Amino acid sequence: MTKISSNIKFLRKSKGLTQQQFADEVGIKRSLVGAYEEERAEPKYDLLKKIANFFDITVDDFINETIDDKFLAKPKPTAGGVRILSISVDKEDNENIEMVPVKASAGYMNGYADPEYVSQLPKLHLPMFKNGTFRGFEIKGDSMLPLVSGTTIIGEYVENWGDIKANETYVIVSKNDGVVYKRIGNKFKDNKKLKLVSDNPAYDPYEVAGEDVLEVWKAKAYISTHLPLPNPEPTMESLTSMMAQMQRSIAKLEGNN
Repeated sequence: MTKISSNIKFLRKSKGLTQQQFADEVGIKRSLVGAYEEERAEPKYDLLKKIANFFDITVDDFINETIDDKFLAKPKPTAGGVRILSISVDKEDNENIEMVPVKASAGYMNGYADPEYVSQLPKLHLPMFKNGTFRGFEIKGDSMLPLVSGTTIIGEYVENWGDIKANETYVIVSKNDGVVYKRIGNKFKDNKKLKLVSDNPAYDPYEVAGEDVLEVWKAKAYISTHLPLPNPEPTMESLTSMMAQMQRSIAKLEGNN
């Protein structure tokens, strides 16, 4: 019997529920409960989350731990607390850098905590990123110009959200907005909302509630096929500014003589 099937059966009985009563609580057919408990089928990830929430345990415990009379549940993560992350490793037990393309963003919302889902994401190896957990996210839109749509942001996992720093850029994974790359407008400990700011001034800042945030990744590098353009020709305004700076520097030198 797998841990999932035995855990469902133990938790259901611990609440004194029949298979039919439990099925009614989570909105499925009684026959499915029997199939799960008899290891003839396994619930999909969305249902796993629903069942875990019903029994007030984490999905990680529900999938990976043997739940019995001796089981001690891990506390559920709070908005500023430590989180559990699903990762994949290579043959030498080194962490992979998984890639989340734009087309996979919607699926990532459901499978970000599922080890099997994460293991199936494309992999990237960058020797300069060895210490830490990193993931690549392809961004879309023009809200973070000069980084263009299609750029991949390499982010380092932020375990404690109290470490989030204002004015720095992060990939934020949230329930309502999905995967976005933004500049943070405030320290998380200041309140229970994060202010997200676009580098493109055409987009207004907005806030996301802490309880809606699923993951935070600090931007460490980016990969793009869009090469930088040459510097534009100097304008009259920039030339005037340069001349003023030169005059101040000359005046300062003369004053020192």
